[in-house]
Amino acid sequence: MAQRFGGKFSPTPTGSGGPPSKDAFRGARRTRAGGRVNLLFLAPLPLILRAFSSEPLGLALNLVALALLILAAWMTREGILAHEAYDARKIARRPGFPRKIAGSLLTGLGLGVAGFAAGAGLLAPVIFMVLGATLHSFAFGIDPLSDKGMEGIDRFQTDRVARVVEKAEEHMAAMNDALRRAGDRRAEDAMARFQVSVQTMLSSVEDDPRDLTAARKYLGVYLMGARDATVKFADIYARSQDDAARTRYLSLLTDLDKNFAAKTAKLMEDDTTDLDIEIEVLQSRLGQDGIHLTRDPS
Repeated sequence: MAQRFGGKFSPTPTGSGGPPSKDAFRGARRTRAGGRVNLLFLAPLPLILRAFSSEPLGLALNLVALALLILAAWMTREGILAHEAYDARKIARRPGFPRKIAGSLLTGLGLGVAGFAAGAGLLAPVIFMVLGATLHSFAFGIDPLSDKGMEGIDRFQTDRVARVVEKAEEHMAAMNDALRRAGDRRAEDAMARFQVSVQTMLSSVEDDPRDLTAARKYLGVYLMGARDATVKFADIYARSQDDAARTRYLSLLTDLDKNFAAKTAKLMEDDTTDLDIEIEVLQSRLGQDGIHLTRDPS
């Protein structure tokens, strides 16, 4: 019978419990902040050659155009990342600063300055500015201009949820960065499974902000503690490859994963109970008014 290979240096060492769960990759998406965005950083580089082959005014104008286009590329990338974070959440506030729109304007301005530096007169640079800003907007879109998922819900509650979700995502990003230093595949797989449970709880809280009170300790204190423990483990394991430390850390992640999953299930059960109570109260009130709802025979 064929047997899966496992060993000390295998991606799935013996005793690791098999390959990572498919749930660890649930909801993962390929970022759009690459490819075309990276080309935006490369496209203006020829201006360097043109700058240093020009008179002083041409040198200054070409370097200004280069700086504007590089800044536009950076703003575009940051805007795309912010837009992806906005799309990934059920409840989200619009970005505080419209980075992609700023990237479009900076691209147009940079192209206009480059055209003027090339001695193309006044009309051509204006055309470059308009076309550059317009095409950039068509290629990369604009930033979200409104909040999402906050209609008909108490603004104070949704703001609290948005802040907690943002902080929780910062903690998870910090844990992932720390584990990269450790370089241990088992720990990374266990962290991926644990973060699926965290994301499920975040989704539950976003669906019903009233759950935040019950989940706040998990998404705050416990998640912060997991972050601190992960940083300490990464420092120790990167330095000494201590198997005992890894075993304790993996056990911690397993316990956290189970506790978060159990708490999320309890939140969902409470939501169902609340819905049943509301339905019974509504039926009772309708019955008092002489309105009786008939159940679907199916």
